[in-house]
Formats: sequence, C-alpha cells, structure tokens
Amino acid sequence: MTNNTITKLEISWEKLPDDFVLPDDPVDNILQPALAAALTESLNISGRLSEKTLTPTNYGICATVNRKIVVKAPDWAYIAAIDVPKDDVRRSYTPRLQGDMPLIVMEFLSDTEGGEYSTKPTYPPGKWFFYEQVLQVPNYVIFEPLTGTIEVYRLDNAGRYQLQPADENGRYLIPQMNLFLGVWQGTRENLTCYWLRWWDEQGELLLWGSELVTQERQRAETERQRAETERQRAERLLEQLRAAGIEPDLK
Repeated sequence: MTNNTITKLEISWEKLPDDFVLPDDPVDNILQPALAAALTESLNISGRLSEKTLTPTNYGICATVNRKIVVKAPDWAYIAAIDVPKDDVRRSYTPRLQGDMPLIVMEFLSDTEGGEYSTKPTYPPGKWFFYEQVLQVPNYVIFEPLTGTIEVYRLDNAGRYQLQPADENGRYLIPQMNLFLGVWQGTRENLTCYWLRWWDEQGELLLWGSELVTQERQRAETERQRAETERQRAERLLEQLRAAGIEPDLK
C-alpha cells in the first residue's frame, strides 16, 4: 500500500481558520459511532484517559501540506495529551501546534469507498499517505465490522507502514499504549457484531460499563448464595446438636 515516489513535502502546523468549511458528511452506518464509543468507554472506565487525552470520532485532524490545508477525519483516534483547553479544539485539531501526534488512527470500512488505502500524494492526499507520510502516526488500523477482519499497520524505521502479524491470542500490541487490540464478537447496546476491544499486558479484557454491572451482579449473587449455604449449614449443625441433647449458647 506504499507509494514508491514520495513528493517532497513542505509541512507546517497551523490552526484551522475559523471560516474554513469542514465537510459535513454523515457517518456511513450505525456501527461506526458505536464502535468508536466502545473503544473510548473501556479506556475511560479503566482509568487510562487523562483530562488532556483526546479520543475523537469523525473529527478533523489538520496539517498544512505544501501551503494547502489538509483535513482528514479518522473514524477513531487516540491522542495522549493536548496542550490547549478542549474548547480550543472543538472543530479540529492540529498536532504539534495544539498537542501530541495521534498514537493510533482507525478507519472502519463500509460499503462506501473511503480512500482508506489511498497513497495519493497530490492534493488532496489520500488517507494512507496523510497518516503515514504527513502525520507519521505510528499505528494505523483498518477494520471491517461486518466480517471482523482487522489490519494493523505499524510505522517502520523507514517511515513506512508494515502489516503486523497477530500474536498467539489473535491480538496486536500497541506499544505506545501498553495495550493489546483485538476483535471480539458479541452484543452491546442491542447490536450483535464484531467489536474492537482492548486487553492489558496481563491479558485481562478492559470492560465496558454494562459488563462491570453484570460482573457486580454476579459477584453479589455469588455472595448471596454463599451466605445462604452458610446459613443452611449452621441450621443443620444446630439441629444435630439439639438432637444430641446439647442446647448451644447463641448469645
């Protein structure tokens, strides 16, 4: 997916002008916002998002390339820290000028061709070219929600994306986040499909809020059953003592 001829780039980092008209394209399908929200929720619940972290969805990330503003809106991105108030990045975000470069960007494939593999270097550049050569985002994920197919690309020392193999668990290490990314099939918010999930270094799944609620209910039910079993055991012991003519002191 790489382009052998890279045009010489003049890249600068400038804030998007207030009068710049951003595209107002609707999301391609109902799964895209749900996938993005699920990725962010588990990070937030596990305490892995700081007040300065940005996890935008379909949100413009900007650079000025050869004196022309380029804006791409990945379906999900992780920016560890921004240097300005979040009110200053409501419309768009310019790396280096306003904070960190994204550590990972994701595109969710749909029936509509979105240029996720485009290495077009001329204006406006393709998404692949922009993420790889302009932003130099270290991790690029392309995900097909309907089939659960995932491709994880990592920037190599030559500044090119290389397809990464999955580990023995079918997951991919995102080293800058100390997390593994993988595909999980199941139901969330009445949507049964393939989801992208995070696992920590110990292999523990980062849970969603609904899963934590279910886990707590199961824990409470287990505790209730344990207490009931203990109560019945104590009653049987009392009966045995009384049958033997021993009246226990219950004070």
